[in-house]
Amino acid sequence: MSIIERSRVNKRMSQVTRHGGVLYLAGQVATDVEQDMTGQTRQVLRSVDELLNEHGSDKSQILFCQIFLADMSEFQAMNAVWDDWVTPGQAPARATVGATLASPKKLIEIVVTAASSA
Repeated sequence: MSIIERSRVNKRMSQVTRHGGVLYLAGQVATDVEQDMTGQTRQVLRSVDELLNEHGSDKSQILFCQIFLADMSEFQAMNAVWDDWVTPGQAPARATVGATLASPKKLIEIVVTAASSA
């Protein structure tokens, strides 16, 4: 039987769930919602990096990424930050969609599934 590990757990959710060698990150959002799309995207990707590193993985091990944008007209601004961040030659499968996010000031949310050797 496989063991499911959870970390950074609160009443509503876990920030990371591990099953076997796969990590599932909860949707990551910016903490400083006064930032524009560029600033919020950088914050979110830093959170992704932190969680992956904490669990024995890194951005080169991302299997699939879902990106939710409050305004699809910001797609190019998000992609500019993403393109600088993603590991060359290791871009994951990805989907980007427009969505109504939990707060009107949140411009982006990213959900990640990644491999982990730890």
